[in-house]
Amino acid sequence: MTHQPDPSHVNQSQSEHAHHPPSFWRSRAGIYLIVALAVGGLLLGYEHRVHILSSGLLIWLPLLLCVGMHFFMHGGHGGHGGHGKGDDQ
Repeated sequence: MTHQPDPSHVNQSQSEHAHHPPSFWRSRAGIYLIVALAVGGLLLGYEHRVHILSSGLLIWLPLLLCVGMHFFMHGGHGGHGGHGKGDDQ
């Protein structure tokens, strides 16, 4: 037995999404900014590669990446909210 969605509910959810303006990062200017920052970062890294590779700080890069990913990626799944709010009260 399959569950058929209510057609009025589908149209309502589509109309709700139609009123939101697109985000800046998906606009033409946002994409140009992302590309410009990526190219600038690559050029900066290429020009300073001797300083980056000869210093002893390169060993800390994986640790910094883990901390950075933990810090920035919690917005994608709701963060740490909701812990301890179960039905076991």
